[in-house]
Amino acid sequence: MNKINNLILEMFKFDEGEPELIQHFIKVYEFAKLIGSMEKISSDNMEILEVAAIVHDIGIKISMKKYGKSNGKLQEQEGPIYAEELLNRLEFKKEVIDRVSYLVANHHTYSNIDGIDYQILVEADFLVNLYENKNDKETIQNTCNKIFKTVSGRKLCNQMFMAKE
Repeated sequence: MNKINNLILEMFKFDEGEPELIQHFIKVYEFAKLIGSMEKISSDNMEILEVAAIVHDIGIKISMKKYGKSNGKLQEQEGPIYAEELLNRLEFKKEVIDRVSYLVANHHTYSNIDGIDYQILVEADFLVNLYENKNDKETIQNTCNKIFKTVSGRKLCNQMFMAKE
């Protein structure tokens, strides 16, 4: 079994008993892979993107235990240490761990997005969140216009949510 599949199974264990968290990261992972492939990103960026998509919300369960809530800032604060520990245990390369840790620590920060991996992670997370949160068309349109920068992410957002009447 490859490292990505092992990581997915480890995240299943980490989020055990929380099907909504597992469903969320699997959907973000699949959208991230799709957008990354459509954008033809490098294999190094794709590895980082896939790993980050799988662990991006690792801080939710910890935040809930520690604070009784899990807003974006708490996720960014609590997640990186757990992501690093898991990725080290699974023997990912240091440069992958460092970048993924940065992405986990910033995935709810939408200013100063630095890199295609970061941009795609944010877009994939929004594709899932906009649906899961049942956002209205205006919110979705504003988000697509403001946050989405890749051609592929914009296309998917429009196809998913802005059906022609």
